[in-house]
Amino acid sequence: MQVQRAPRRKRAGQSSVPVIEADAPNVVWALEFQFDSTVDGRKIKIASMVDEHTRVSLLDILDTSIPAERLVEELEKVFIAVGGPPRVLRMDNGPEFISHALQQFCDGKVGISYIPPGTPWNNGFVESFNSRLRDECLNRNCWTSVLEARVVIGDFKDDHNRRHRHSALGYQTPAEYAAGCTCTHHPVVCEIA
Repeated sequence: MQVQRAPRRKRAGQSSVPVIEADAPNVVWALEFQFDSTVDGRKIKIASMVDEHTRVSLLDILDTSIPAERLVEELEKVFIAVGGPPRVLRMDNGPEFISHALQQFCDGKVGISYIPPGTPWNNGFVESFNSRLRDECLNRNCWTSVLEARVVIGDFKDDHNRRHRHSALGYQTPAEYAAGCTCTHHPVVCEIA
């Protein structure tokens, strides 16, 4: 006789900002994880973060495990490297993303926008990037070590920023578009009369 298990409850993080459109650089950065493995079966976890307006890949973390504290350390480095945080980080409800460490780090610095559980299309820019990473890099390589994966995937992300042209960016690379972009953020205010 089998004992029925209770269905697993979906976690839901609490967004600190309403849904916002990335109408300029550094407004919304989308964050996501994906997984692969080495030929000997070791799991590889890859963190990707994309500026939704410029399509620039901003984060290059790859390891066997990426706890929330490590994610916070790396985000802090990216914030310093680009001259400050975005207005919003958009992400799903994964355990690292709803962690107390990330919530505390973002408090007062950057808004958090969680997509509803089971709706990856609400985080389309980073999902598209991860799809391209999967098709053009992960599926074409067999990693003998985590270090090899780190180097090749880092090169892919750099190539994405400096060589891959996007039709949505006027056939410029993300780096070219970001360097010449003069867009400014115009918050949409909803007024009820």
